[in-house]
Order: sequence, then C-alpha cells, then structure tokens
Amino acid sequence: MTVAIPNNSFTVNLQDLIEYPTSGILSKVLLKDSNCQYSLFCLAAGTEIDEHTSTRNAVITVVEGTGNLNLESKDIALAPGIFVFMPANAPHALQAQENLAFVLTLSEQVSVRSH
Repeated sequence: MTVAIPNNSFTVNLQDLIEYPTSGILSKVLLKDSNCQYSLFCLAAGTEIDEHTSTRNAVITVVEGTGNLNLESKDIALAPGIFVFMPANAPHALQAQENLAFVLTLSEQVSVRSH
C-alpha cells in the first residue's frame, strides 16, 4: 500500500496512519520514487529487529513510543522527536520497549568521485 503518488504534493497526519499490530511490525509506504522511499513503521511493544545493514542511507524519525536503536555498537534511546541518520552499510538493530512508530526514509548513497 502506497499512500501518495510520486511527484505530487502530499500531506498527511501521521497519527491517523498509526496502527499497531498485536505483535511484530506493520509498515506502510507513504511515498516512493526513484531516489527515496518514506515508510511508516509501527512496532508492537517488545518487538525486536535483529542486527542488519542496508545498502541505502537511512533516517529514522520517531513519531511516538520508546525503544532502543543499536547503531554501530552504540545504544541510542528512541523517543518522540528523535532523528537518527544511518549511513549505508552501518550495522544496526532495534527494540521497541513500548508501541513504537517511526518514519523510515531510505535514500540513495551519494557516490563521491575524486578528480
């Protein structure tokens, strides 16, 4: 399910889209284009995502709830308003202490060329 159409203006109240599963994860793609994907993740309290990496840069913006993000072996407390940038290929794992909702933005890794 994608909520918006690419290349069109779009606004939504994230609170209206938050739905917590009884266990595990519910995700909704808000918008996807050739460069970025914006998804709302809703994790039930106690849900854990094992350590993994992504080939894309990622940003987590917490909307509600609390949890813990282990990013490159450092613990980051997740709470509403927290913004975390994760470079591509950075190992990370996540635990939801209570129901946790966040927007995950995946973007292309910018390649830097030397001249």
